[in-house]
Amino acid sequence: MRFASGMAVLLLIPGLALAATTEEKFSVVTGGNKVGHLVARHDGDRVTIEFDVKNNGRGPTIAETLQLDAGGLPTQWTITGATTFGSKVDERFALADGQAAWKDSVGEGSAKVTEPSLYIGQAASPWSLGLYARVLLKDANRTLPALPGGEVRVVVGEPLSVTDGKQAITVRVHAVSGLEYAPDYVLLDEKQALFAVVSPGSVVVREGFEGEQVRLRQMAADLSTQRLEQIQKLTAHRYGAPVRFRNVRIFDPQELALSAPVSVVINGRHISSIQSIDSAVSPGEVLVEGEGGTLVAGLYEMHGHTGQEGALLNVAAGVTTVRDMGNDNAVLDALIARIEAGAIGGPRIHRSGFIEGKSPFNSNNGILVDSEAETLAAVRWYAARGYGQVKLYNSMKPEWSAIAATEAHRLGLRVAGHVPAFSNADAMVDAGYDELTHINQIALGWVIKPEEDTRTLFRLTALKRLATLDLQSAPVQRTLAHIADRKVAVEPTIAIHENLLLNRGGAVPQGAVDYIDNLPVGEQRSARQGWADMSAPGDAEAYAVAYTKLMDTLRQMRERGILLIPGTDLGGSFTFHRELELFNQLGYTPAEVLRLATWDMAMYLGQNQSTGSIEKGKLADFFLVPGDPTADLKAIKTIRAVVKDGTVYYPSEIYPHFGIKPFATAPKVTLP
Repeated sequence: MRFASGMAVLLLIPGLALAATTEEKFSVVTGGNKVGHLVARHDGDRVTIEFDVKNNGRGPTIAETLQLDAGGLPTQWTITGATTFGSKVDERFALADGQAAWKDSVGEGSAKVTEPSLYIGQAASPWSLGLYARVLLKDANRTLPALPGGEVRVVVGEPLSVTDGKQAITVRVHAVSGLEYAPDYVLLDEKQALFAVVSPGSVVVREGFEGEQVRLRQMAADLSTQRLEQIQKLTAHRYGAPVRFRNVRIFDPQELALSAPVSVVINGRHISSIQSIDSAVSPGEVLVEGEGGTLVAGLYEMHGHTGQEGALLNVAAGVTTVRDMGNDNAVLDALIARIEAGAIGGPRIHRSGFIEGKSPFNSNNGILVDSEAETLAAVRWYAARGYGQVKLYNSMKPEWSAIAATEAHRLGLRVAGHVPAFSNADAMVDAGYDELTHINQIALGWVIKPEEDTRTLFRLTALKRLATLDLQSAPVQRTLAHIADRKVAVEPTIAIHENLLLNRGGAVPQGAVDYIDNLPVGEQRSARQGWADMSAPGDAEAYAVAYTKLMDTLRQMRERGILLIPGTDLGGSFTFHRELELFNQLGYTPAEVLRLATWDMAMYLGQNQSTGSIEKGKLADFFLVPGDPTADLKAIKTIRAVVKDGTVYYPSEIYPHFGIKPFATAPKVTLP
């Protein structure tokens, strides 16, 4: 469920009626807290929708107007407002005389409607998903073609009794799929009116029924789990025998080079041996033909907010370890348990304990604190449960950071995080941070005033001030020297800044050019939507210069020997491949980038005895590509096989379950 640009769909078939009510009211609940609302008002054949969400100081604000025909279907539809990161929305749809026309941030489009078809709205609210589900129920196959491409389908689930504390009603879940990687779960009541749109983390639920949000989120998690368990059964190969990858070269992170052709044999969860290419195959082995390709140790995505829908996609992209930088703690624990049990596919997860101060702009992950005592208690809670570090966030009072860091270090935890509002990076280095998260958090201290509040979108929009910043100025050089002298690491999340500062509505993002055509149509349209509001004269140019300044700052950090950590904050998978390309642009060679994303991060997290390189006795975590990624980093985008904890996956088998066209074929496999 995407609050930033929720997909909505209309059926272009006259004569189907949509039951109208005077007013429908919904609450948006995330992490147990109400963070927004949705109201749909009906006035005859006119419907107006108000949708507003503010979580972590940001969220979409959308207004919609729909004109309905006699059958209850829209003949006109306008969508205006702003997306999560502030880009303007001005979308139009019209249907007349069998001709459909639309305009969105991608551009203009039209189609002659000669058969039942669905138009995919780019920025509509979740309310339209109720309309979407109802319409699909009218089709005999519950599947219809979509505009501009693809198809949409619905599967009807079991009934559920829900209550507002006064009365009980029956609703039924409908899984709507075909546009994105995963289905949307939509609940309709017995009159087929929208009751809720649910996901494991958030719900849009009918006003008065907010007390059901925990059960609804769990239901969404259970439905997602059932789907992913089935995919795991179909795509996870546990051969129960040694598996030999024959005729492969191994990337050696110590030598920054490839080995001579060898065979790598795994047994169970571990690498049992590395043998010469002409070694005899023992009886009972499974043989995977490497055809001279390259094996690379599993990648480390160091900035995830892990959800189970994206877990297997990370594995398919060669990401076998993710450092989770903030989550619902109970949800994450349950996900880790499912992955470790082999019920669903996913990476190894390294947990960060998220600590956030309470404010009107706070995030709703981890533990919220409102005092020094609560801050210390949160640090101790995470230490007792085996977390590797704590992450401090925007609404923390700056003076609590040093207290939290001292206690974390006493208990053996690393400290990372944002720069709290009304402070700066220099102060957080002094407070005891071991790692600063996001390059914008550092750069803001050079261009904003002490009283300006970074708990809102301002922490992103203020970056355009960097256009006039002299990177050789004393404040910049003082901060860089301070970070280097204290040996503080920096996790810049470059790709998310590239999206924010360079993406333009209608254009294919620079980071997505290699994979966008393989994605489901809804994902493609979302990718082409700009992030920031660049409507004011000169803003687009200022943002572009700001991006250049951030990259130049990171080059200076690299030259000073500051450890730069690769992570995306974008879900990993394809975007992690882009993050590594951007590290390449900073001056790291492809081989250095691969070492950074494997061996160096395993060292950083204290896991190098078991992962980070391909050696006898280590965990079998690696992936196979046909080319040489030390010569061209793009080779990691055509992965033929992935091994995680000894389980073998072939991305060409995984991707179709998510509506993705595969990028490479599976290698030849010979069973004993």
